[in-house]
Amino acid sequence: METEALLARSGPESGRAADRDEAEEFLRQYYTEQPDQATPLVERLEQIHAGIDTTGTYDQTSDELAFGARVAWRNSSRCIGRLYWNSLRVLDRRDAKAPEEIHRHLCEHLRQATNLGRIRPVISVFAPDTPEQPAPRVWNDQLIRYAGYRRDDGTVLGDPAHTDFTDFARDLGWHAPEGPFDVLPLIIETADDKPQLFELPRDLVLEVPITHPDHPQIADLALRWHAVPAISNMRLRIGGIDYPLAPFNGWYMGTEIGARNLVDVDRYNLLPVIAGCLGLDTGNEAGLWRDRALVELNVAVLHSFHAAGVKISDHHTESRHFLTHLAREERNGRTVPADWSWIVPPVSGGITPVFHRYYDEAELRPNFHLDDQARARGRGRCPHPH
Repeated sequence: METEALLARSGPESGRAADRDEAEEFLRQYYTEQPDQATPLVERLEQIHAGIDTTGTYDQTSDELAFGARVAWRNSSRCIGRLYWNSLRVLDRRDAKAPEEIHRHLCEHLRQATNLGRIRPVISVFAPDTPEQPAPRVWNDQLIRYAGYRRDDGTVLGDPAHTDFTDFARDLGWHAPEGPFDVLPLIIETADDKPQLFELPRDLVLEVPITHPDHPQIADLALRWHAVPAISNMRLRIGGIDYPLAPFNGWYMGTEIGARNLVDVDRYNLLPVIAGCLGLDTGNEAGLWRDRALVELNVAVLHSFHAAGVKISDHHTESRHFLTHLAREERNGRTVPADWSWIVPPVSGGITPVFHRYYDEAELRPNFHLDDQARARGRGRCPHPH
């Protein structure tokens, strides 16, 4: 849910030895919240300390990994959809090594997440960074993104946010269709191989054509958007261990598409086009043409997803759900970190209940982090500049 809002502040750098104190902190939290464990806490801590002392790291059990991934979502201060944190489906992919195997698992992630339109929250966790072996990475910032093509007149066909990545994919040999909504290939990098291209099978990318219940001319624009927002460039950190490849998804909140992806001036910048479809006077700011076009585009997005049977949520419902989550966590004695500027929706923020209060901005662990290397890869650039 609102997965683009999970962008967290950068945490500790990856690739170093596991932190003993952080590992112990996590295990104590795990045993407190999940007390029915076959191995006593003292014995498990001895195993972890021995692993760190010997190898610089330790192996988390599948149950520890699943708990840590769910709590990382619960701790993500920029996500409004955390009411559902405990429903996250965790796929343990730490044994996958070859790019082809990783690609296969990423495709399976999308298959399970899409669920014929009944979108499910899913995370796939691949091998961690260790002192001896760098973890695999995906260069894409999301598993599904649209290409952006620079044209001679300075304009961009497609998504301007991904022009550099598109150029890099083409340099690697991608045969670009050159349309406004071309799904980019995955670029997968492992310690033993250079970055490699992998196409996403078309049947795994569910897309929704955008129409409006009252303005049929919007359908003539041939807009569409993909159903699953799967963040793939954030580092999951659990108990002092970094998992740089841990793609995760919820489902869209309508404003992510209708007020950001299709509207931001450095993205598809469609407000003037929508205003034209509605016959609004774009030369008169006092007529609030931007606001009116924005609302109707968001109506179109929600209408289209519902008509297609694809799960999506509106910002009023999710604002109420977030306060339910807040109350539930407080009853359990837990802090709920939240970044006000991300929790408040970009449409009609002042009339949502999340607007009228302050939040704790503490950064808790486990969590997701975005570092400079991931940002560089997402722009199609070398993460290790000379």
